[in-house]
Amino acid sequence: MSYVLLLSCPDRFGVVAATAEFIASQEGNIIHAEQYVKGGVGGDGSVFFQRIEFELTNDRSATDFHDAFQAVADRFAMVVDLRDNSVPIPTAIMCSKQPHCLYDLLTRWRSGEMPMDLRVVISNHPDHRDIVEHMGLPFVHLPVTQDTRPEQELEVLATLAEHDVELTVMARYMQILSDNFVSQHPMRIINIHHSFLPAFVGANPYRQAHERGVKLIGATAHYATADLDEGPIIAQDTAHVTHRENVQQLTARGRDVETLVLSRAVRAHLEHKVAVHGHRTIVYS
Repeated sequence: MSYVLLLSCPDRFGVVAATAEFIASQEGNIIHAEQYVKGGVGGDGSVFFQRIEFELTNDRSATDFHDAFQAVADRFAMVVDLRDNSVPIPTAIMCSKQPHCLYDLLTRWRSGEMPMDLRVVISNHPDHRDIVEHMGLPFVHLPVTQDTRPEQELEVLATLAEHDVELTVMARYMQILSDNFVSQHPMRIINIHHSFLPAFVGANPYRQAHERGVKLIGATAHYATADLDEGPIIAQDTAHVTHRENVQQLTARGRDVETLVLSRAVRAHLEHKVAVHGHRTIVYS
């Protein structure tokens, strides 16, 4: 069985050795390990982060391993997350009318490229029902207005609970989630938006960017928090543009970047390569 161990703790001498020795004692074989120290090695307040992929050569369960590792975790005041690589994360996609991020994720999932257990697609518009159901997935249409937002969010939450969803991907879902919604899925909602923010807010950001003659466009994928568009960043990318490109061309280039950045962020989460610390992330390679 293959597992991923994500851990963080105050930086102290012997953390790496103790963890490796424990894995070896459980008949484990480390495949890959990566670490990072925030604040400088040995510095006051430094925090140690590590991601370890390992295989157990016996039939010990993840629960048994985690329980036994607790002694090491307590010794170093670790925060520990143990994941079984053979169990994909139950995932939902939320979308509105724009199709590019949704279609990209559906294609990557259907082809086996994206290792997620995709269970449902939720939308406030009916536009993508045919393609989603053609892919063999439930499509739940939950329209929303300013007056019905609280009731609609309760329906969305109920749908996520019905499908036992752990990760929710906002694939250009053009609605603002309430603090109550986000608080029920902390660091388990990934959002995507253009990287002009805080400039060019509101409708038609690429038109605004074109009018200002921008030379660089981009996208940001982050965890959704109560602070709109300010959650911990998982992935970003940019593309150079020129004065020759019109609004439609800028928008198309922007959508290309959005699909790549969102898929990159979702993959990092699915492969247990993201550690959140305060307002920032550590994204392992």
